[in-house]
Parts: sequence; structure tokens; C-alpha cells
Amino acid sequence: MLCAVLGSPIAHSLSPVMHRAAYAELGLDWSYEAVDVAEGTLSAFLGSLGDDVRGFSVTAPLKREAAEAAHQRSESVEVLGVANTLVIDDGMISAHNTDVPGAGAALEEARIRSPLTARILGGGATAASIALTLVRMGIEEIDFVVRDPARAAEAQAAARGHGVVVQVRLFDESMIDAVDLLVSTVPGDAIGARSHELVESSRAVFDVVYNPWPTDLARAPGQAGIPVVSGLDLLAHQAALQVDLMTGGEVSPQLLRKAALDELSRR
Repeated sequence: MLCAVLGSPIAHSLSPVMHRAAYAELGLDWSYEAVDVAEGTLSAFLGSLGDDVRGFSVTAPLKREAAEAAHQRSESVEVLGVANTLVIDDGMISAHNTDVPGAGAALEEARIRSPLTARILGGGATAASIALTLVRMGIEEIDFVVRDPARAAEAQAAARGHGVVVQVRLFDESMIDAVDLLVSTVPGDAIGARSHELVESSRAVFDVVYNPWPTDLARAPGQAGIPVVSGLDLLAHQAALQVDLMTGGEVSPQLLRKAALDELSRR
């Protein structure tokens, strides 16, 4: 069977080494590649497939297109309008979002349970997915910190309607009020010299960036002695869920994380 990760650009993706490690563990003679699919062309790509394709991981900029292209959508995809996984069965395409439970599993692994307040840097698809994760963990307040408030509309929608107090703040605002969890979905250079300020007002940090690692934001918690979850933790947990959806087999997220770390060390 054939599987792949789709996006553009895609050559940097760690998904191939992770999924191939899973296939080796499960004894499957499957293939998994990285395929560059430009924005706006996903439907045409899916229409050209043969009957030997089982599923796809989906990354930027295709997550919204993936949700729209599917015949069936999971509850999380219906809520968010974004999918990171497509599974093909007898010509029917189902869309899933493993970022939501994957983020929850990564936080649980770090013993970060039931945060009541969170500050999320960024307002895109990943921010929306993690917001929904936090809603399901019982969050009460979320601040979205963005440069353009209009770009946080969909992320806000993921949190509102669940009794969550939502506030949108600008990056240049001072943020000294404490929160249980700081989540960054933006590149490290977007934070600049504010890492310590942001970390010092947080009890835990979740930085979805994993390459290069550690980021400035991830170094600061180590100095402050607070727990840190990385994007590699999220990647491993969500990939394990993708493997289950595509193959029906279970693999350890730790196996996938090791495969990813080994690949990063070779680059």
C-alpha cells in the first residue's frame, strides 16, 4: 500500500522516517513518501490516484482543502474545518485531525493536566487545533496573541461556544499576567527577545516548533524550572494516531520520536 505526506514545501518533513519506522515495527511492506502538492491543487491530486493508496498526512498549506475534499469528516474536522489526515477506503475519503488528541497526549505525557488558563501565540490552523484540545481538557480562559486580530477569527471560534472566556491580544502588548500554559505556534524569530517575559508569566510551555530545537522559548523554561512540551512530542503522538487510522496497528510514540530525532541528527 502507498501512503505519503502532502504539503508545500515538504522536503523537510519528518513524517516519512516516522511512518516508515512504524511500518517496520508492524511488519508491513508499505511505502511512505513526501509529495509536494501546491495550494489549490489537492482535489485534482486526489482525483488522479490509483486504488493502491491508503492514506495521507496533510500539512500546510493544505489542511483546509483536505477537510473540504473528504466525503466524511471526524467531529474535530467538522468543528475546526481543518484536517491533517486523509484515509482512503474503497474510494471514500475520510478526514481526521490527529493534532487535537495528539496535543492532549503530549501534554499528558509531560504531566500537564487540566490547565485553566492559556496563552496561545498565533491564530492559524495549529492554534485552532490546540485550542480545541484545551477546551476538551476543561480550559476556562484563552488569550490568542497575534499581529493581526482578523487572523485569529477561526481559532477563536474553536474555543467559543464552550463557556471559555476568549481574548485577543497583540504581540506588542505587555504580558505579565500569569497563565497555566503558554503555547507557541509561531516561528522562534517572531518572538524575538520576549522569550523570558512570556515564560516567566507561565507555569508550563508548549512550543510546537521542533527544528531547530531548542528554540529560545524552550530554553527559558529550563532555566525557570517549568515543564516544556515540544513540537516533536506533538508530531510523534499525532503520527502514532495516523498510523493507527491508516493501518489499524498501534505503535509507540516514543519509537516515532526516536526515528525523528535520529533523522534530525543526520541533517
